[in-house]
Amino acid sequence: MGQSVCGKVAKTGNDKVVLSSHLETGEGLSLNHEGLVDWSRLPNDTVIHLFSMLNHRDRANLASTCQAWRKIGMSPCLWQSLDLRAHKCEASTASSLASRCENLEKLRFHGHETADAILNLKARGLREISGDLSRNSTDNLCRNITDSTLTLIAAQHAALEILQLGPFRYSISSNAIIAIAISCPNLRKLRLSVIRDIDGHAINALAKHCLSLIEIAFVDCQYIDEVAVSNIVSLRFLSVAGTTRMDWGLVSQHWTKLPNLKGLDVSRTNITGSVVSMLLSSSESLKVLCAFHCPALEEDDDRGSPRGKLIIAFFTDILKNLSSLVEEITTKESNVFSDWRNMKKKYKNVDEVMTWVEWILSYSLLCIADYPQSFDNFWLSQGVALPLNLLQSSQEDVQERAATVLSTFADIVNENARVDGRMAEAVLHGGGVRLLFSLARSWREGLQSKATKAITNLSANADVAKAVVEEGGIGTLLHLARSMYRSVAEEAARGLWNLSVTEEHKHAIAAAGGVEALVGLIFKWLPSGDRVPFQKKTSGDRVLECAAGALANIATDDKLSMEVAGLVCVCALVMLAQNCESDRVLEQTARAFANLTSHTYDNGTQAAVVGQEEGAVQALVRLTYSDHEGVRNEAVGALWNLLFDDERNTEAIAAAGGVEALVSIASEDEDLEEIAAGASWRLAVSEMMTLRDWGYGGIQRANFRVRGYGQIVHETVAGALWILALNLGNALRILMEGESQPSFMWLQCAGELHNPNTPMPFNKGTSQQKQEPKPLIPSLLRALCFQSLVPSGLPSSDNEIIGTESWHAPKSVFRNQVHHYQWPARTAPCSTSSAC
Repeated sequence: MGQSVCGKVAKTGNDKVVLSSHLETGEGLSLNHEGLVDWSRLPNDTVIHLFSMLNHRDRANLASTCQAWRKIGMSPCLWQSLDLRAHKCEASTASSLASRCENLEKLRFHGHETADAILNLKARGLREISGDLSRNSTDNLCRNITDSTLTLIAAQHAALEILQLGPFRYSISSNAIIAIAISCPNLRKLRLSVIRDIDGHAINALAKHCLSLIEIAFVDCQYIDEVAVSNIVSLRFLSVAGTTRMDWGLVSQHWTKLPNLKGLDVSRTNITGSVVSMLLSSSESLKVLCAFHCPALEEDDDRGSPRGKLIIAFFTDILKNLSSLVEEITTKESNVFSDWRNMKKKYKNVDEVMTWVEWILSYSLLCIADYPQSFDNFWLSQGVALPLNLLQSSQEDVQERAATVLSTFADIVNENARVDGRMAEAVLHGGGVRLLFSLARSWREGLQSKATKAITNLSANADVAKAVVEEGGIGTLLHLARSMYRSVAEEAARGLWNLSVTEEHKHAIAAAGGVEALVGLIFKWLPSGDRVPFQKKTSGDRVLECAAGALANIATDDKLSMEVAGLVCVCALVMLAQNCESDRVLEQTARAFANLTSHTYDNGTQAAVVGQEEGAVQALVRLTYSDHEGVRNEAVGALWNLLFDDERNTEAIAAAGGVEALVSIASEDEDLEEIAAGASWRLAVSEMMTLRDWGYGGIQRANFRVRGYGQIVHETVAGALWILALNLGNALRILMEGESQPSFMWLQCAGELHNPNTPMPFNKGTSQQKQEPKPLIPSLLRALCFQSLVPSGLPSSDNEIIGTESWHAPKSVFRNQVHHYQWPARTAPCSTSSAC
């Protein structure tokens, strides 16, 4: 694009719509003589605002459109902050961003590889680095960050004021902390986690070189030199949460001498009530002590706090206590955070304490949120209100942790989410759905992902799901599902899957264009066709699973299934079955096929649409060989439905190897023996298959099946053998493959088959219906015996043998007795084990 960057105006059909230069295109834009919008006339401030709402990749792409926007895209104000958490950042990527990062001040990243790569950014002016080094499912083999890496990061960024890294999993030592202290003299906040020992040399180095250090968080460490901590006289806030080996006698003796200490976090430690009382009464500056999940303290009766001092713990009224800090501006305890944020006159001391309390609360709640059942009383009494308040924080990481806390309220049982009704009511009462959607609609990817995940998990509760729909959530989720960010698209698709469980919400999703959007998701995240089978699954597999699962649920409805089949949905499902190797994705794909083919109308069936789609039958036959039980079940169900649609489906299934697949399942899978045998029966009675010489080992397996299993399977296979025996080659094979005794001798021994009231085969999940008596054994014996003796025909009755060359096998006799027991459509909730 050149200097005159233009965009086409909207079109309706084949007609170009002429937009008003003021009403439609907005102030600052105009149309040229061709009726095109001249985007180059946008004010620079507006373009910069657009750039600021994009991640680093989108900014680079947009800047490449023209020279004017390239200059704007290089503006220092756009590159003061960089969030790499959602992207894998290797050394080459970091090097390509280096020219833009000269003025970078804030960096957030995830993973050990990115920690190594950020050295290539050459952003020597960085003021803040925040790195989450926790391992995800694809990071299990990554090495831990070492002392040398951390030393290089500190040496290259001497201007650092805030450094937040961890967990290190005991991979760094005190030497790295000494290097940080020497290299970063301007350090104000240091937050590190999971370090084995932090000795006196490291802490004294911080006290000597970092004279502006006001906050330290050494979280989940094993040992900290308590005496050395008292040498950091500038310290205002300290967290030793989760530290295991603490000498509380030394703590109460030395930490009370810290002249500026205002907040102390000792959560998840073995601190006692006497130590808490000593700290609060002896320290003049200490105002707030946070002590979540401290068993010794909770069991101690001596845990009171002096006047003007606060304890934040399970046994205290947290919002009431915090209101005493801002009692001049708050009138209602539950509004303490919002009143503080909105106060016109700012108080530095109050702001510092409340900002730290927000951070500590969000971190502490997240640590205990993985065990919500263990703290039911706390969550129901005040715990739910806390993350709802923190959602409105101005600190982005606090907001993200609060949303994550709410998402953990979904209890996962057998991969299905269940939300305690009391928790759901508390979230609704506090306006949680509205707050979460407010964050989900933001342009920040991290907040979008965390908020959408919370909405999705909480919507497992029917009342929350209803509130989500009333809040306009379906439209928002559809919009988020189109996001280019995998984490956001995944959570939005999972939310649509959860909502699609109920009939009312299925129609709402379809009415909002959900079917088209879900199909679009499949095409967007579909792996390439040249993918190697059983290759490690791609990052988009979870998105594909959720999209296919939602479509499968929508397809259970009679009317909506017509819409699903009418779009390119069937084509998308076929491509999924052909190109994806994830069992979870394939199970939902096969379920979508089974649900689509289960509907019948006067003017046709969805099975006809599926059967006529190129590659559909072949894909389903392939899925019957899957090692995954769920994939196999649904694929066989879809084939069952297709077999009873029309003769073309039957021929297509046979041509695709369906005979071998179904008979193999009937002989090897006890759970599917009945339905697979029934499908084989239906194949046998088709016009094309009746006189076909059955190879594939099918007759041998059918003989075997007759001898070993239950009543309905016996009868089903017997029926298939009967109709196959109308062909001379098949009849001889049945006799030849009976091993020591012919198959009909085994059938005679199956006494239950002599019962004339034995029902026809029926599908699991449907009610058994009474059928007319069918004398299978006599018919089968006649077919076997007289095909070998009288090649020209069959006897005319059970009591009379008549051989006539002009009489042909009555192919329709048995076919007319076969009824369609439909594989039922099945709605399934979203599996959440990998998402929560």
